[in-house]
Amino acid sequence: MKPELIDRINFLAKKSRSEGLTEAEKAEQSKLRQEYIKGFRQGLLNTLENVYIVDEDGQKKKIEKKK
Repeated sequence: MKPELIDRINFLAKKSRSEGLTEAEKAEQSKLRQEYIKGFRQGLLNTLENVYIVDEDGQKKKIEKKK
């Protein structure tokens, strides 16, 4: 996740609370939030792909995605 993206999201959130946003800024904020959520979900999926469960016998089992 790019720090500039997070900084811009935070700036728009602060501006929204203090003085309000124009329609263009609202559209930008929505687009940036969607991009942030997409990146967050992808990072979570990447993490879960590398998670293993260790059973009582000490054997590792990879977590499988539900179908």
